[in-house]
Amino acid sequence: MSQDNELDALVKSQDPLHPANLIPDLCKGFYTLGWVTGTGGGISIRSGDNIYIAPSGVQKERIQPEDIFVLPFNQPVPTPHADRIFLRRPTKPLKESACTPLFWNAFTLRNAGACIHTHSQNAVLATLIWPNEFKIERQMIKGVRVGGVGKALTYLDTLVVPVIDNTPNEEDLTDSMAERHGVYVWGPDWEKAKGQAECLDYLFEIAVKMHAYKLPVYEGEVIQG
Repeated sequence: MSQDNELDALVKSQDPLHPANLIPDLCKGFYTLGWVTGTGGGISIRSGDNIYIAPSGVQKERIQPEDIFVLPFNQPVPTPHADRIFLRRPTKPLKESACTPLFWNAFTLRNAGACIHTHSQNAVLATLIWPNEFKIERQMIKGVRVGGVGKALTYLDTLVVPVIDNTPNEEDLTDSMAERHGVYVWGPDWEKAKGQAECLDYLFEIAVKMHAYKLPVYEGEVIQG
């Protein structure tokens, strides 16, 4: 087998659950939700010692398996100012997601198996209403895990998501919610990351609507106006 064929084997599989097949499929679904329109958003999946990352600056609903970047997990943490090691690059003139350093944070700091970045309007509005941290009680928080990978929250818990200042360059961000930007969600595998992203988006949306009706989203919240 030639070296090119060996590299292509990293992204060619008949298994629909292979990361190179999953990422395009998931991106199509995220597009219909309005999470990755205008080439925004991204996703990365860890499979063993390999990291699969969607390309940047492309129509996410049209990504193909051969467009996926593959990096070895065992390398220095990727930064915007250092060279990265690749196992495979697409033959098209594509660039790996600008979210790569943040994805790596989820893998190294949280031992995540997948990380999703969305430009959800619900998340953006939530950061504008609650610019320091987003808090909500009850509702649908049982679908969210402590730190993304820990135990699931209960009806009696309070969900708290930190909000950080946005930056001109996405790769300089370091945490989950960025003001006027979107949200990063991770989990121990792609199913749990996806489920938590869906639950969080539901919570952002209902919180924004509750705020519009001057309803507190957590006990003791002071409603202005």
